[in-house]
Amino acid sequence: MKSRLQGLVLVVFLFLNATTSHTRAAGNPYGRPPALPTPGDALFEAYFRAETEHVEGRSLAGIRTLEQWSSSRERLRGELFEMLGLEPRPTRTELRATVTGKTEHADFTVENLHFQSRPGLYVTANVYVPKKLSAPAPAILYVCGHGPVKTNGVSYGNKVAYQQHGIWFARNGYVCLVMDTVQLGEIEGLHHGTYREGMWWWNSRGYTAAGVEAWNSIRALDYLQSRKDVDGALLGVTGRSGGGAYSWWVTALDDRVRVACPVAGITDLRNHIIDGVVEGHCDCMFMVNTYRWDFAQVAALVAPRPLLLCNTDKDTLFPLEGVIRVHAKTRAIYELYGAPEKLGLMIAEGPHKDTQELQLPVMRWFNKWLKKSMAPVESAAAPLFLPGQLKVFETLPQDEKTSRCFEDFTVLASNDLPFDKARTVSLLRQKTFGGWPEVTGDLAVREVGAIDEDGVRFAIYEFASQPGGQLRCYLAEKSTRSPKAIRLTCLDATQWVRFLELVRSPFGSILASELSSADGVLRDANSGPVVAETGQWMRRVRESGEVHVFFAPRGVGITAMSRDPRHVNQVRRRFMLLGQTLPGMQVWDLRRAVQALRALDGMAALPFHLEASAEMTEVATFAAVFEPGLLDLSLNHPPRPDKETPDFLNWRRIVTPEQLLQLVTSKCRANISATASAPKE
Repeated sequence: MKSRLQGLVLVVFLFLNATTSHTRAAGNPYGRPPALPTPGDALFEAYFRAETEHVEGRSLAGIRTLEQWSSSRERLRGELFEMLGLEPRPTRTELRATVTGKTEHADFTVENLHFQSRPGLYVTANVYVPKKLSAPAPAILYVCGHGPVKTNGVSYGNKVAYQQHGIWFARNGYVCLVMDTVQLGEIEGLHHGTYREGMWWWNSRGYTAAGVEAWNSIRALDYLQSRKDVDGALLGVTGRSGGGAYSWWVTALDDRVRVACPVAGITDLRNHIIDGVVEGHCDCMFMVNTYRWDFAQVAALVAPRPLLLCNTDKDTLFPLEGVIRVHAKTRAIYELYGAPEKLGLMIAEGPHKDTQELQLPVMRWFNKWLKKSMAPVESAAAPLFLPGQLKVFETLPQDEKTSRCFEDFTVLASNDLPFDKARTVSLLRQKTFGGWPEVTGDLAVREVGAIDEDGVRFAIYEFASQPGGQLRCYLAEKSTRSPKAIRLTCLDATQWVRFLELVRSPFGSILASELSSADGVLRDANSGPVVAETGQWMRRVRESGEVHVFFAPRGVGITAMSRDPRHVNQVRRRFMLLGQTLPGMQVWDLRRAVQALRALDGMAALPFHLEASAEMTEVATFAAVFEPGLLDLSLNHPPRPDKETPDFLNWRRIVTPEQLLQLVTSKCRANISATASAPKE
């Protein structure tokens, strides 16, 4: 009676937690624009749609023969290792596998286990071992999704919430390792760096929680192969939700996985970006998409091994239409191998939930391909154990790095290593700014409006940073128009408001859109300080002989997004799924602004000075590295460490802040404010 009651309590617990397997966006349903969308929101939506269509159109395009696929497969696998932060490949250090306890059942034994995938990177797990094995058994790595089990501040690991799968496999003759993830494991780590913690430097380091989960899974396979009761040639992988995603990573990377059944763990870029499903997923679901893949390319790396995609028809996190598109592209690769029967698609009715309708086909698939058996599956998966019975640690290890593995998981550039400037610029172009437009298109520069006031001509010019992406430059010069140089200032959000305060009194008649963008945050135009500052600035314009240009890249000024911080955060995450970041595209915008100014009459040969507000330091610095013909770059401070800067994909794996400044000084002068201090790593 007691065991039945314990099982009932746990079933109720699992039901209550069934819909918590992913972090859901609060207050803004997937794909829905903010309540008060801005012109910037429309610009970003158009950009995301165009870029997504471009990437999905390239995915597996041109693969018509098995020879074509085979010749590219290892290169693609290497790219995936890199995009998961696993290049250079980590050393397979000693696992130090330790069993801390056992629980006996009539049909199987449960071992409470920990191992170290890297020194200090502890992984907690339960191993379910059938009794009365007459020979080494096939083994299943079950990778958990997000199923928190926590009482009084103590985490028991999400392996408790998924125990029924280990029980079920053991009862059907498999050794099954049910492995905690970093997030919600006994040692609680983090999957939400960009989702909600503001750790945008994860992008800068090429770090993703998906990479840690992939590496832990690879080492779990190492462990299973070390066991005498496991047939190391018969390994399968499955998991649902987050665990479904990790099943994809390890199966794509490691050919030791003979059979895979990811459940509710993949959909395509169109769902994630255009439909907004990214808002429901933490960072563990995505590689750092340096090479701009659609997710069918991950699935294709599994071919020709047996692969069953499982999903439900009402899953809002992995919508059915995207799953079907992934399956269709993957099927084309299986057909090249002449093995379409090894690819399956199973759709059950229901929401994003662990149902028996999903579980039974998974067991049948493993039986078919690992055991060569088509016998019916008679038992159902059900939990049996209380959390304490499956706990690995009495006391958490003092030397654990799991909770902060993001700090040193990826290999960063160092000032102590040789520095090849040309090679570094090439790597930055490929791996940091690979999402820049392949075809630049016509700048389409046009004058929007101009006005003369008190000896100063103020003009607005619009240009196409890329097709469909119109941005503006604001020029102020002496009315007689005999410039000696161009001085371009790249504005951040704070300096944009400051700029409008300076110019709205004399030139506000042509700044309706701009003033509207800053409504409610401008100081009183009639205040003494503003009037005095405007007068002083106009005098400098008249006396300097320079064209003073102000530029706000996308996301700043009239192209700013709505002020809902959750919306802004999720828009930034869409960029990284396209192999880019918002600041990375701002670098492109600044380069295009320079080119647009050069295209104006009489400006092509003028000396060009580039300045940046404090927060645009690195945007301007990278622009100076790639845009030729600048005379100098003026900064308030040197380039900063990655935790202090906007995010640029992978840059700290390629270059240090000091080396970045060296790249600039090899192309133009760099003027650093006298009060600035050198960056400290």
